[in-house]
Amino acid sequence: MQNIAALTDALIASIPAEALNEVDSFLAVEARGFVLASLLAQRLNKGLLLVRKAGKLPPPVVGVGYSLEYGVDRLEMADGIAPQKVIIVDDVLATGGTLKAVKQLAEKCQHHILGASILLDLPDLHSDLGVNIWSVLDERTQPEAQVA
Repeated sequence: MQNIAALTDALIASIPAEALNEVDSFLAVEARGFVLASLLAQRLNKGLLLVRKAGKLPPPVVGVGYSLEYGVDRLEMADGIAPQKVIIVDDVLATGGTLKAVKQLAEKCQHHILGASILLDLPDLHSDLGVNIWSVLDERTQPEAQVA
């Protein structure tokens, strides 16, 4: 349990206090984002909204399609939820394709995006995504691995 508490503490420490005070719900991206967002929601007594791949949520749903390196996919979330202030939560931010799709989906549902809480950001792989990015780890600030 100590590692879970430390992970939750690190996620919370990476998010500005103002955003933590404003957020209504954490928007969890399938699948590892579910774990991270649930830790935040539980600790801070906030809501949890799920973004899933197509066909995994009961109707009614709202969805958006997005391009992948090898094709196309679709993300969905429950329809009919009152607009909320949300923080998107995912494990890794690489090219930004998933984050762009989640942003589009949240805006389609009229949620206000405060930012995105990311465990590991790889900023050299993406450009400005139009969302505040708060990461625990950033490849630019990590020391390079030593090879023996």
